[in-house]
Parts: sequence; structure tokens; C-alpha cells
Amino acid sequence: MMIGGWLCTIASAIACSVPQAPSAAGYSGIVTFRGQAVPGATVTAKQGGKIIVSVTDADGVYLLADLGDGLWTIDVEMQGFVTLRRQVAIPATPGASTPAWELTMKSLGEMTGGPSPPVPLAGVRTPIPPANPPAQSDEPQADAAADGFVINGSVNNAAASPFAQPRAFGNNRPRAGARYSGSLAFVGGSSRFDARPFSFGDRPSAKPAYSDLRVLAAFGGPIKLPRLNPDSARFFIGYQTSDDHTASTESTVMPTELERRGDFSRSVDAAGHPVQVRDPRTGDLFDVIPPEFISPQAAALLRYFPLPNLEAGGRYNYQAPVLQGTRRQNVQFRWTQTIGPNLFSAVVAYQRTGTDTTSMWGFRDGRSDSALDSAVTWNRRLNRTAAIRLRYQYTRVSDRVTPYFARRANVSGEAGIAGNDQDPANWGPPRLLFPNLASLADAQFESSRAPTHAGGVEMYLNRRRHNITIGGNIRRHHTDLVSQQDPRGTLAFTGAVTGVPLADFLVGIPTVISIGAGNADKYFRSSSFDAYVNDDARLTPVVTVTFGVRWEYEAPFTEANGGLVNLDIAPGFTAVSPVAASRPAGALTNRRLPASLVHSDKMGFQPRAALAWRPVPASSLVIRAGYGIYRNTAVYLPIATLLSQQPPLSKTFRMLNGASDLRDLANAFVLPPAGTPNTFAVDPRFRVGYAHNWQVSVQRDLPASLLVIASYLGSRGSRLPQQILPNTYPPGVVDPCPSCPAGFTYLTSAGSSSRHAARLLLRRRLRNGLAASAQYTLARATDDASSFSSVILSGAAVAQDWLHPDAERAPSSFDQRHQLAVQFEYSTGVGRSAIASMNGWKGSLLKGWTLASQLTTGSGLPVTPLYLAPVPGTGVVGVRPDLTGAPVDDRPPGSYANPAAYEPPAPGRWGTAGRHSIRGPAQFTCDASLARSFPLGERFTLEWRADVSNLLNRVTYAAINTLVANPQFGLPTVTNPMRKVQTSVRLRF
Repeated sequence: MMIGGWLCTIASAIACSVPQAPSAAGYSGIVTFRGQAVPGATVTAKQGGKIIVSVTDADGVYLLADLGDGLWTIDVEMQGFVTLRRQVAIPATPGASTPAWELTMKSLGEMTGGPSPPVPLAGVRTPIPPANPPAQSDEPQADAAADGFVINGSVNNAAASPFAQPRAFGNNRPRAGARYSGSLAFVGGSSRFDARPFSFGDRPSAKPAYSDLRVLAAFGGPIKLPRLNPDSARFFIGYQTSDDHTASTESTVMPTELERRGDFSRSVDAAGHPVQVRDPRTGDLFDVIPPEFISPQAAALLRYFPLPNLEAGGRYNYQAPVLQGTRRQNVQFRWTQTIGPNLFSAVVAYQRTGTDTTSMWGFRDGRSDSALDSAVTWNRRLNRTAAIRLRYQYTRVSDRVTPYFARRANVSGEAGIAGNDQDPANWGPPRLLFPNLASLADAQFESSRAPTHAGGVEMYLNRRRHNITIGGNIRRHHTDLVSQQDPRGTLAFTGAVTGVPLADFLVGIPTVISIGAGNADKYFRSSSFDAYVNDDARLTPVVTVTFGVRWEYEAPFTEANGGLVNLDIAPGFTAVSPVAASRPAGALTNRRLPASLVHSDKMGFQPRAALAWRPVPASSLVIRAGYGIYRNTAVYLPIATLLSQQPPLSKTFRMLNGASDLRDLANAFVLPPAGTPNTFAVDPRFRVGYAHNWQVSVQRDLPASLLVIASYLGSRGSRLPQQILPNTYPPGVVDPCPSCPAGFTYLTSAGSSSRHAARLLLRRRLRNGLAASAQYTLARATDDASSFSSVILSGAAVAQDWLHPDAERAPSSFDQRHQLAVQFEYSTGVGRSAIASMNGWKGSLLKGWTLASQLTTGSGLPVTPLYLAPVPGTGVVGVRPDLTGAPVDDRPPGSYANPAAYEPPAPGRWGTAGRHSIRGPAQFTCDASLARSFPLGERFTLEWRADVSNLLNRVTYAAINTLVANPQFGLPTVTNPMRKVQTSVRLRF
């Protein structure tokens, strides 16, 4: 669900003065209170059992490194403030700007009565009242409370802040002897207390054995330095180590024992009809392939296919648990020094993560990531109305993926397959694709190192009712990558030779062959710049306006050795010629290109404005509105990566296996085919996508401590990535231009999108120990883009008819029409409840408990039906099926699509089934927690907590099968984790 920056709202508009933090290390943002940076806030990202923690630095900036793709729940916690929560999509999507979190102070009753629940971010309260949240990132997520560095209340939190906290709360409370603070926490769990993974059949699934453990420690306070004020220097140090696991189940169809021997006498197709194998030499039909016809390469690869272990009516015959273990270490250090009007600060954070994932094939792949983030900041107040800030930041992100077979077994070489990369780091099988069976695949080796240097300056000016911010940043990005696009190659078997896909494999004749090997070492370089000005104007006591403009420029990536190749294309795609970055001049068009082979886009001006108005001064009614333009430059690196894998730099091609050049498993990858071997090209005039975002909201207090907010959010994206296959034609049609080049994917910036959403939020503020909220969102999103921030070379991402790419307009991949999120928190012994009046042992037993729960439910996301057949004249696999006329919604029990409603496309036309025309599984999560605090004297507090994810142990599905003619078509194939229990003990002082 890649909604990210394309649905940015007024929260980002108000925060447009914030310089965009480097995103190479992950997801970054800034935490503020009344427009001023808040250091020491704990920021926690959670996805299932994965937890990544960061702490804001002296400038309120945090960095969450190593966030994998998908939805994450982000919590921001700070003692004395209401905990904020957002749900964000990773990777960031077009228009994404630095996320801004504006803290809201708790009331005195909330601070003394008990903790407040995490709430969806309802807006950014810079000096104006809050606007509504980004549509894509503020939905409440059913998730356990964040575990992270326990530093809330640390005495060093306020010292590094540009604002001074009142002495009535937080770190500046006078308390003798409490100059230092810290915490120690242990969080644990075990598979013995977790539910067994879901089973797709009658037999229980295997339950993996594992143990979870996290240890967290933090300490901070003043540093006494000679000749300086005793409280002028402060430090914080935190450490976290963790070992977490998540388990789910995958199902598929594996070849039976008879089919492995070539015996198809008992085999049936997806419709239940018996199959017959066609002799590729004579055309005769038979049930059993003679043993001498079976390819030795296929026989060797069959050893890696597990035998069926499940009886499920012919639609499944195999299931296996998928276990992911994540080991993480995180160290953070912060130091601040005040000398007169100058404030110096330094922050160093390092995180290392190791992940082992055991696939349903039994392959255990490893991944190791590390992220270093360091920054030095100097702040100086020039006078009462002006201040300046200088900042330097260095980040470095490293990543290494180690496939299961790397340096373990040369699967391709031992099977007798030649032509693919057989370096020990890339050992393993080629990827095997089938329309009706499990596709054999393993991870690919990759090693990357991405350092970034950044510097910035910012000035704050106060002129009566105007608070003006002016600033800019410059960054230098390096990405050193050791990777290949597809080093072991991919082979697709569709039944074109024998009529049965598995039989094609057994005789060793693939339908489609592709590979991307060579030029593994790449050194990408780029620079980016931004400048901004923002004015927060308090026009009247009831009207506040924020307006400004931001300019961004990111140069397209170059390769240090000139290792990029694009295609110079004649008008009408009648001819192509490679053009290299070492000599960037087109032979056909005589067009001179920059070293990046893509022209830069320097017109990145983004105006933004916001309004907050209280029509009746004595009323709680507040009306807010906002508008802004947001750009996305994250697409440049994927483009450069694909350009670096093109011929003649590497052996890269996609081909349709045919009579003129028939290849078997042994020699499929040996030589490139005749014609155009390039698989990718980009329009040299490619432009960065942008989005117009706007919203209007109305907020009002209601009796009984209730608050209601009604809002409308809109977004319109332009210049989004769009991919076509030039000179292609429907199956069954004679090639209209045999001499025209084909087979390569062409990237343009002609896509567009729109989203409209209505939202109603009802919240109960903490009263008598109970706080709760309920939020309903009704939304609709459409687009005709292939992606929002990346380039995907697959049939599903390419426009079906290259002459009419606008016909791709359909619901967006993140188009969730309905979502309801409910959460509550109840603390005993607060307010006027009966427990609050208890004394003695009853009061000690019942007071201080906190029970919280979050429930989120929503409609399913759209997916695209595909028929696994090649696009004529190319090596791209995947076309749209035809609709048969049967009701699409007449689905069998347990299925999300009606197999009878789809069939292979008729000859002579493109398939009639639309893009994103199937609705996937609905969303449902329900989590809960129970906690208790035990004061140990005046300075120590012991906290116990139990968190339960998927409290109801309800099965939900992460994916369904969308391949027509597959026995699993429309059925779920991957489950989300079942119930998981973790407990924690923390000592705060």
C-alpha cells in the first residue's frame, strides 16, 4: 500500500518549513511542540513482531533505519504529552516530505491520573491550531504499545530544546537529587505461549519453536565540565538488543510423486478436467512421458520441490510455516553544550539488524543491515526576535543479502545449466515460473553501502504577528552497490510445447527466458538541494494563516565509471540504438544527454498554505483548510540501477523461446538473442511526479468530554511513472511491424492519480480513567500509473495496450474504500470511580492497572487477475484474461474471485478483465495490553506489561493467488501471524 507522500495533508503543509531529512537510512521526521523541536522523544515503528526504535535528537529529528516494505505503525511518546500514532507505508511514495509530529500537552488531570492512550495524529499544532492528518499515514493501527528506549522524563530532554518547559511539569520540576534518570527493561515471549500458525487443510500446521527477548537500557543527565555552568552540558546514552520472531503459513501446489516421473494419468487442470501431454515432435497425445524424454537438468531441479503434505480438495496440496527471525542492536548517544547564547549538540546513533527468513521451500536466507546517523548542530539566538541554526549530518546505510545457497551448493552448475552467473555468492537455482504450480525462487545476493553528507542553515525571525522561517540544505548522496538484476536467470513454463506447464519443464523446453547478469559493481552519485521560506501569521486572535514555498532539486544519479546505458529512440519507436553515459549522444536523434542519461527537473517549486479559523471566539468550533504541492524524487535511483544492467555492460535479455532459436534448460542463458537485447529504457525527458493535496476539516467539542472532527481530504497526482512495451500486439495477431524493435520496457512520466476521502473522528478525552476514540474513513483512489516511487519490470506493472496506456485507469493498489478504527484505554483508580475511593489492601490491589485495546477493520485492497502467457514478441510474462460473462462476485466459499468468470484471452485482442478488478481479503486486527506500575519509593518505578497481538486469534490473509488457470486462483495463499503474547518488566529511575 504505497500511499505515503501522495496523500500528504495539512500536517505536512504546516511543517513545510522543516528541511527534508535524508531518507537513505529509512523513515525520518521531526517532533515539535508549538513549532519548536522536541529532543528525547521516543519514536517506535512496529510491523507485526518487528520493532525499530529511535530517539529524537537536539533538533527534534529522528531516523528509523531498516524499515522493510509494507505498513508500519509509528508511535511518538514523551512524558507530559499525548502519545501520537500514525500508520505509514514504506517505501515513501511520490510527494513525500518530512513527516512532522506536533505534540499536545496533557492536562494536569491526565498527567496525575494516569497515562493517555495513543491517538491518531489529528493535526500539527505549530503556532496555529492543528490541521487534519495525512490520509495515508494517520490511521490508528491495532498494535501493541511501543517498546523502545525508556527515556521519558529524562532530565536531559528539555535542556537541548529551543524552548523552555514550565517548572510545573516534566524535566524542570524541582526535585532534589533527581539530576540523572534512566531505565532498564526486559521484554520476552515464547512460541509456547503463541498460537499455532493457521492451517489451510484438516491437519494442524507445524509450529516453529522460538524465543523472543529484548533488553533496553538508557541513562542520561548533566556533565560537569571545568569553568562551565554545571547544567550547561548534558548527555544521553541508550542501548537495545533484541531477538524477535514472527510465524505465518503459506500454501501452494507442488508436483505429485507420479508427475515427477512424468506420469500425468491422474492429473487434472484447474477446472478438474484430465490433462494430456502433447509430444512436441509428432503432436501425439499421451499420459506418461517416456523416461528418455525427461531432461536431466529438470530431474536435478525437481529435488528442491517438496512433496505434497496436504489434502485440500485439489486446490492445495502443500503448506509450510514461514519463520522470520530478527536480531537487532541499537546504540544511541546524544550530547548538548550551552555556552552563553550558543547551543551545541552532537548525536550519534547506530543500529545493526540481522534477519533470517525460512521460506516454504526450507531455504533460509539472511540479511544484514546497519545504519549510522550522526549530526552536529549549532544554534545561536541573535537577539530577541532572531535565531540561526547550522547543521551537518552524516548517515551511512549498509545492506547485505545472503541467499541460502550462496557458497553452499552450485545448484545450476550441478544440474548442468550453463550461461548464468555461477559465482559462489550467486549460487542457487534459476527462478522457475509455472501458471499452476509453485514457482521455485530464492533470494539474490546484494551488498550496498550508501553514505550521505548533508549540511543546512535555517533562520527564524519574529516580526510582530509573523513567525518567519528561511532555510536550505545541500546533500551529497553516494550509493555503492554490488548486485545484479537477475544473475541466475528466470525460466517460465506455460505449456506452449506439450500443453502442460510441468511437462514442458520435464522435457526441458521453457517458454520464456530472461537473465540480467554482469556489471555487478556500481557506484551511483547524486546531489540534492532545497530552499524554503515559511510565514506563520497570526492575523487575528481567531485566524491564523501559514503560507510558504519550498524548492527542491535532486539531480538524477550518475555512475562514477559511466556505467549507464539507455536507448536512443527514433520517432514512433521505429528504431533504437544504445547510448552510453561515457558517450551520451544519440546516434539516431543526435540528442545530447547528460551523464545520467536523464534530464534533471529543476522546477521543483511547491507552494503550501494553511488556515485555521475559530468563527465564534467563545466556541470550540474550529475550521481548518490547507493546500500544498509535494514532489517525489525517490524514483531516480531505481532508474539508474536498471540502466546500469543493460547491454553491452551486462548480459541482459528477455526472449520468447521459438522454432528459430529453440533452447533447452542446458543452454537457455548461453547467448543473447538477435535483435534488441535491452530490457529497459527511460524517456530522457522523464519528469519527477508531484501531487496537489488539499483538505478541509471542522472540529467541535461535545458534552461528556467528547471531541468530533469531520474532514475531507483530496489529492491529485501528475507525472507519475508509467511503463509500456512498444511495438507489442495482442496474441493471435500478425506482427504489424516485424522490423520494429520490441521486448524492452519503456518508462515515461505520463501517469496520473486522484484520491478523495471523507473521515469522521469521535474521541473521548481521558475522564474517570477512560479514554477512547473511533474513526471511520470512506475513500476512493484511482490511477493509471505503473507505480508511485519505483520501477517494476513485470507484466503486472506494464500497460496492457502500449498505444492506450490511459486505459489502465482503475482503483489504486491502496484503494481501501472503508476503514473503521476503534481504541480505548482504561486506568483503574482514576477520577470518581469506586476503585479510586478504595484504601488499604483493596486499593493497593486494584489501583494502577491500565487496560488498552485497539481494533482496526477495513475492506480489502484491489489486485489484478493475470494469465501467465508471454506478450507476443517479448519475453515479458503476464497478460490480462478475458471475462466470460459469469458473475464476477459469485465466488465459491473461501475464495475472493470466481474462477468461472475468467478465461485465457481470445486471439486477436487484449484481455477484457480490468486492472485491479478483484478485491482482496479484508483487514482486521485486534490487539490488547494490560499494564501495572509499582512505585518503589520516590525515585524508582517498576512497570509490568503484557501485550497480545491478534487477541481473538482470527486468521487474516496477506495475499491471494491471482493467476487464472491456477488451482489456487482466488484463494488465499499467505496468512498473517496468529496470536502472539509478550511480557515486559521495566525499572525507571
